[in-house]
Amino acid sequence: MNGSVRGRESRAWVEVSLAAVVENARTVARVAGTRLLPVVKANGYGVGAVAVSKALEPLGPWGYGVATVDEGAELRAAGITRPVLVFMPAHPALFPELERFGLTPALGDAVGVRDWTARGGRPFHLEIDTGMGRSGVRWDEIDAIRAGADTPALEGCYTQFHSADRRDGTAEEQLRRFESAVARLPRRPTLLHVANSAAALSGKRFAFDLVRPGVFLYGGSPGDGFPEPRPVVSIRARVLAVRRLAAGESVSYNALWRAGGATTVATLGIGYADGVRRALGLSGQGAVMLRGRRCPIVGAVTMDLTMVETGDQAVEVGDIATLVGEGITLNEFSAWSGELQRAVLTSLGPRLPRIYD
Repeated sequence: MNGSVRGRESRAWVEVSLAAVVENARTVARVAGTRLLPVVKANGYGVGAVAVSKALEPLGPWGYGVATVDEGAELRAAGITRPVLVFMPAHPALFPELERFGLTPALGDAVGVRDWTARGGRPFHLEIDTGMGRSGVRWDEIDAIRAGADTPALEGCYTQFHSADRRDGTAEEQLRRFESAVARLPRRPTLLHVANSAAALSGKRFAFDLVRPGVFLYGGSPGDGFPEPRPVVSIRARVLAVRRLAAGESVSYNALWRAGGATTVATLGIGYADGVRRALGLSGQGAVMLRGRRCPIVGAVTMDLTMVETGDQAVEVGDIATLVGEGITLNEFSAWSGELQRAVLTSLGPRLPRIYD
């Protein structure tokens, strides 16, 4: 793997397979049969927005999706020249910065459309709320925006499904609402897009002109019945200390875990400030791979350290434990954490070096 030696000499780090990211993107493109608009917000779901975007460039995506102007500016500074769509509803105060970096805003109200187009007619995408209920013009109030939408600057329209992974019919209902709203616009925009990872992997029904894969790119599974992504992320931590405990001795704050008998506990150099949930050691489910065995996480995870019980297994300071990878999937780790897979990834702290293959 490439990356600094110092990264692997540190207390903990994240290994990222960019080849797996690319392969996951190819899978989405093959199933959906249309161009990609990869979502690289939140630093590429914690994986690294610039590294991911550059790895995906040879696939010829239409552009990239981010949440904030700063995220878009980072891509521009890294030399990304494709369109960058900023999904966060754009406040007029941000318009000068959007223009400065050549970013495409998402707009969802008549005033925003009017004020943006008055600045010179740069492209924008119109968000239509078909049931998410958080931003965008409502599908049944689209007539209020018809006049402002009669402009060549309206490059695209999109919506966000709230439950595409459930396959419970709600995505189809939202799709009908979206198509009805678009039909009432003065003209069809060049680009329509509705599909997140789950919808894009459901086939061409939701594909339109672009699809917006997110968590699947980074190794997150949409659920049963969908293609499985290639694993992207491995989380490693080094053993920093080893303790032999007698029966009844406690570990970590509030003495919430006590040894049931004589045992060994190893301390890993990773904690909740790095994205490992505090409750993992209290649920009785969390574990790591250490010397080829699963070792349970015990006691409350602290800000910088996590403790694991190794029993009578030999363990030494400097050994490397794996929290995700080597038989522990991202999906399994997220279930132990009580978090979505995307929440686990985006919680990986900046103190963890990212090492890319």
